Amino acid sequence: MTQQVPSTEPELAAVRNFRDVGGLPTTDGRRVRYGVLFRSGHLAHATAEDAAFLSSLGLHTVFDFRNAADQKLEGPDVELPGTRNVNLPLSDPADGAEFWKMVRDGDLAQLREILGDGKGADRMIQSYRAIVRERTAEHSRVLHALAEDSVPALMHCAAGKDRAGLSIAVTLLALGVEREAIVADYLESNAKHRRYRVHRSGSSAEAFSPEVMDLLAPLFDARAAYLTAAFDTIEETWGDVDTYLEQGLGLSPRTRERLRERLLD
Repeated sequence: MTQQVPSTEPELAAVRNFRDVGGLPTTDGRRVRYGVLFRSGHLAHATAEDAAFLSSLGLHTVFDFRNAADQKLEGPDVELPGTRNVNLPLSDPADGAEFWKMVRDGDLAQLREILGDGKGADRMIQSYRAIVRERTAEHSRVLHALAEDSVPALMHCAAGKDRAGLSIAVTLLALGVEREAIVADYLESNAKHRRYRVHRSGSSAEAFSPEVMDLLAPLFDARAAYLTAAFDTIEETWGDVDTYLEQGLGLSPRTRERLRERLLD
């Protein structure tokens, strides 16, 4: 079992799921450097104290993987002086808007229809597979930016679990981090203080009944099966990780080595 460095990150008031990815081990005995790669949920509601802490990290770039619908719902990120904000939507701006409206507003019968009988988990697995296959340009841009000048960097989406989780996973694969450690970092999003708060219309007991929460759980859980599906898609599509990085993402051996120099001890 891979030994994880104990978490010492602050519990920010209005930024969920923040953590430093430093300390994760690579297959050749190195570790991800602390203070160079962070992940979190969105920064739209960050308090002044949250923003001051984030500014103290000396971030070069914030990668925001939310789409227009997310930003309309949550708002834009707070501005961090001297930090570049790069928006790279990892889903179509219109994709899923009606689905998420159903999640927020749908009654129990509607939720059973769209999420029951394993449909929720299946939707997540297919989404992870699609992002790996279809968003190679975005992941390529992130890795090339990190190799060139964009460190320290923070990656986030809405909850900091799926789109940011996949982008972090792809980055860690490029660094040669142990697969088990990548999964362990991903699963940390399940910690109670990290989880995205479910927003539902109405305050009735039915809106948050045990059955409703059970139906919604696959959407808000970090499940190893989701990330495994992404890894399987890489191998099914490109054969192995090295070919995925070189052919799928256009990452040359020289660029990959520069990435490792920037992010590894």
